Amino acid sequence: MARQALLLRLAREVAAATAAADWTALAALDCQMASVLPAMAAQGAWTAAERAALAALRQQHREAVQKVGATSAGLAVHLQQMNTQKEGWLAYALDNDFAGIQA
Repeated sequence: MARQALLLRLAREVAAATAAADWTALAALDCQMASVLPAMAAQGAWTAAERAALAALRQQHREAVQKVGATSAGLAVHLQQMNTQKEGWLAYALDNDFAGIQA
């Protein structure tokens, strides 16, 4: 496959996986890019169209990294909130267990 077409396909797939928050697909695409890009670079100088396609892929990759980072930060906050509320949930559960035994 021509380098330009492959780069554009990867950019579209990264954009789609990012939009869908499909972390499995993004991980697979990241691995694919890690193996394909060095091989493509070894083929020689990039044409202007290939450099433009590579720039588009870089931009999509940047956006994916930003979304992963933001999602990760949001999950960290949520986990911290859950950890903070854990004692209250345990007390509530124990109280309900004891109420069931006494009834």
